[in-house]
Amino acid sequence: MIRPTHLAFRLALLAFVGASQAVQAQPMQLPGAQPFNAPGTQQAAPPGTAAPAAPRAPTMPAIRVAGEEAIIGRVLRHNGGLGEAVFEKTATGFGLKLTADGFQSSNLVEPCAVSFGEAPLPVTSLGRPAGVPRYRLEAPICPIVFDVLDGAFLVVEPAQPCVVEAAACRIDPRGLWGPDARTLPARAKEIESARGVAERAVREGYRVLTAKADAVEQRAIAREQASFSAERELVCRSFQREGQLGFCGARLTEARAASIRARLGLSNEPAKAPVRPRPPRPAAPAPGAGPLPLTPQ
Repeated sequence: MIRPTHLAFRLALLAFVGASQAVQAQPMQLPGAQPFNAPGTQQAAPPGTAAPAAPRAPTMPAIRVAGEEAIIGRVLRHNGGLGEAVFEKTATGFGLKLTADGFQSSNLVEPCAVSFGEAPLPVTSLGRPAGVPRYRLEAPICPIVFDVLDGAFLVVEPAQPCVVEAAACRIDPRGLWGPDARTLPARAKEIESARGVAERAVREGYRVLTAKADAVEQRAIAREQASFSAERELVCRSFQREGQLGFCGARLTEARAASIRARLGLSNEPAKAPVRPRPPRPAAPAPGAGPLPLTPQ
């Protein structure tokens, strides 16, 4: 027969051994560590470990594209020197008064000039196929097509010079018509800043076009991008003081940026700043509600 004292001792010993085995079955956990999951449970991922966000699609910065108001009433000269053009508003739309410079048909070193008339000739809007306003001057002696730029316009047609038989003069209105080049040095910083903005817009625009194109189109875009500088140099080399000021290059770069944005289906108008509501005006005080007079009535 087991004595009660021995029985109690054995029961206490068995309980101590069982507790020790349970403690040994648990894995060791360092202070500050995440608690272990029970078998069959799932642990949520720690915050901030979600899948990386998709890369943002490349975008082209907005640029300022001038409209007809930028040249209305201004005297513009071919390559900043010769000839004279004035874009005017008429009763039916717009018109252009033009005197073009050239050389005699029989002697291409002898200068001459041809006036298209004392009154402005009507022009027809062709929309914005290249992102800027385009017009056609319906002149029988030499029809021209031009794009409106900021303080200038670029004649893109005719493809060849025009020979005006009545004046025995060969005129070539192609190229940039802008302000008298002698007035541009005062705007040198403005011109430089505008060209820098336009250059960045063109680079970003070609990057967006390339990202959206397939392999064949990407090669064509690369060729176009490489040839733009040469085309700009060809058009602007006759503009007076171009090497010092770069007015023609700035305007042609802005026109190219507008053309790229049009191809991408983007608006060339800058976003308007949101209109802030005006605070309500305080109500007028009711009659007799003013401060009491200090002097006796």
